[in-house]
Amino acid sequence: MIQVKNLSKHFGDLVVLKDISVDIKKGEIISIIGPSGTGKSTFLRCLNLLDTPTGGTIHIDGIPLLDKGTSVPKVRRKMGMVFQSFNLYAHLSVIDNLTLGPVKLLGKKRAEADQMAIELLKLVGLAEKAHSFPDELSGGQKQRVAIARCMAMEPEILLFDEPTSALDPTMVSEVLAVIRRLAREGMTMVIVTHEMEFARNLSSRVFYMDEGLIYEEGTPQQIFNHPQKEKTKAFINRIRSFHYRITSRDYDLYAMQADMEAFCDKHTLPRKVTGYVLHMAEEVLCLQQDFSDIRISLSYSEKDGSVELVCAGGGAPRNPLEEGVAEDDIGIKLIKARCRRVDYRYENGKNILMLKISGE
Repeated sequence: MIQVKNLSKHFGDLVVLKDISVDIKKGEIISIIGPSGTGKSTFLRCLNLLDTPTGGTIHIDGIPLLDKGTSVPKVRRKMGMVFQSFNLYAHLSVIDNLTLGPVKLLGKKRAEADQMAIELLKLVGLAEKAHSFPDELSGGQKQRVAIARCMAMEPEILLFDEPTSALDPTMVSEVLAVIRRLAREGMTMVIVTHEMEFARNLSSRVFYMDEGLIYEEGTPQQIFNHPQKEKTKAFINRIRSFHYRITSRDYDLYAMQADMEAFCDKHTLPRKVTGYVLHMAEEVLCLQQDFSDIRISLSYSEKDGSVELVCAGGGAPRNPLEEGVAEDDIGIKLIKARCRRVDYRYENGKNILMLKISGE
């Protein structure tokens, strides 16, 4: 249904999309997730040429969208797009919003368009609002009318650009319920969303976008339960990170601990856990021998509350967890007592000690 190859989009010197290639089959429901500003909405807008790609090709149901001989308006009729901001005509009633396109662009008779509009309004639960005006509707109702208006053009594909982001939380569920119903009826949909549970439960596949790329894609189970790449893991688990670099044995321990404490306070970690973090960081540094380049990383997962401290130091391979290696065995015992898990590995010339810190 949709075939994209080597798609790129630049706004001047700003590169928004980088060499994206994907295939989307008829009936698939694709959820696109990722941090803000990573090109998700631009990707959707390129699919129906609201933004013109800088490079690459797009085929919609086999038709080359970017070829000069292609009738873009005709291809666009295969795709409906639902925006964040509804985009309803304020001076037209709900039913007139739905019938304008079919009458003007599809050549339908008004009576036929009216009948279809009422059926679509029943589909989204708003038949009683047919003669109301947009200003008389709630945000959730406006978005459901916007979806019905798209459906009135009899599209084969629906594109949703964060359809719930402008809504109060109480109105989100009514819009998602309509999208679920369309999914059951086999509509091909591409949905940019921040509703993670919705993406997990509804999607055929999930695209995680970052830095203008589809950084990782897979089934909802793979992306949400077993992501393969670090940025995907960080996003799914809502991981917040702190990094500190030491380049001298005469480093300022108190400055580092103050920065760590500020990070913990910012993310409302319990004071007991913060105390463990500061203590463990000090003990781990006591085990180091080469201070020319030590990297301390502290990560906190908002999803499950886990805290991880990683210390990567240079020098020859040296596992302080092995008996008799560390000069300070008491420090090792303290670390093991305070942590759920302690692991060592030697990687890329670094001795890496990883601590899962317990809050108990």
